Amino acid sequence: MRRRPAGGPRPTGGGVLPGWLALGLVVLGGVASAAQGLVNAELGERVGSPMIGAVVNNLGGCLVIGVGLLLARPVRAALTGLRHAGLPWWAYLGGLGGAVIVVVASYVVPVLGVALFTIAQVAGNSFGGLAVDRTGLAPAGRLALTPARLTGALLGVGAVALAQIGRPLGDLAVGPVLLAVAGGIAVAGQAALNGRVGAVVGGPAATVVNFAVGTPVILAVAALAGAFGNLAGLPWPAQPYLYLGGLCGVAIVAALLVGVRSVGVLRTGLALVAGQLAGALLLDAVVPTGPGPGLPVLAGAVLTLVAVVVAGVGRRRRSEPVVPTEPAEPDGRLVG
Repeated sequence: MRRRPAGGPRPTGGGVLPGWLALGLVVLGGVASAAQGLVNAELGERVGSPMIGAVVNNLGGCLVIGVGLLLARPVRAALTGLRHAGLPWWAYLGGLGGAVIVVVASYVVPVLGVALFTIAQVAGNSFGGLAVDRTGLAPAGRLALTPARLTGALLGVGAVALAQIGRPLGDLAVGPVLLAVAGGIAVAGQAALNGRVGAVVGGPAATVVNFAVGTPVILAVAALAGAFGNLAGLPWPAQPYLYLGGLCGVAIVAALLVGVRSVGVLRTGLALVAGQLAGALLLDAVVPTGPGPGLPVLAGAVLTLVAVVVAGVGRRRRSEPVVPTEPAEPDGRLVG
C-alpha cells in the first residue's frame, strides 16, 4: 500500500450529513428551482428571448459567487486547495451539465411543451442517477442497482407524469424527447461531478467551479444564436425579483452538493423533483397564474417523496467511495 506523501493536502469538504437532513435541504433546493424556473421564464418572455433569461440567470449566479469570494475568506482558501486536490481534469466539468439542460430547455420546451419536457428530463435524470450511482462517479461511492432503487426511479417518473395531468402538450417529436432525456442525464452527471469536487475542496469552491465552467458555454451558445444583437433595445422589466434566478441557482447547486454526498445521485434527484412540485404549489398560492397546479401536482409531490423513501430501502453502506479520506496522487489515482 502506498502512503500519502507527507504534508499533502487533506479534503476540506466537511462531514456527511444524516440522510434525512440532506434530503430536506435538497427539497428546499427544489423549491428554489421552481422559483428559478418561474422568474427565468417570465424574464425570457418579457425580453423576447429565452436564452437571454438563461444568460441573466448564470451571470446573476456569478455575481453572487463573486460577492461571496470577496466577503468569505474560507471560500478563497478552498479555491487555493484546487491545485492540490488531486482530482482528474474531467471531475471539474460538472458545470457543463447545467449548461446543457439550460440550452436544451430553451429549444425543446417550445416544441414539446413543459409537461412532456419535464417528464422526459426527469426520466433521464432518474435513470442517469441510477447509472452514476452504480459506477461510483459520485462521492457517495458505488450503490448497487437494487429492485428498490429501480422502483424508486420508476415511481419518480410516474409521479412527474401524474403531476402533468391537465397541462397542454406540444408535438410528440422523437428528437426533442431524446434531447430532453439527454439533458436529464447531463444533470445527473453535473450533480455527481460537483459532489466529487465538493467532497475534497468544499461545497462553496465546487459551486464556484460549476458556474465558472457552465457560464462561458451558455454565453457562447447565446452569442451563436444571435441573442446579443440588440441588448440595449430589449424591454428590460423593472421588477427586481425577475433577476433573482442566479441566487436560486447557487442555492440549487449547493443543495445538490449536500445531497449527492450523503444519499447518492438518484435519491437527490428525486428529492429535488419533490421540492419542485411542492414549490409549484406554494408559488401558485402566492402568485396565482391561472387555474393553478391543483390536485395532480400535490399527488405527484407526495408520490415523489414516496419514491425517495423506496429508493433508500435496504441501502447498504457505500462499498467503494470514490473520494478518499486521504488525497489522491497528482494524476488522479487514489492513494492506498
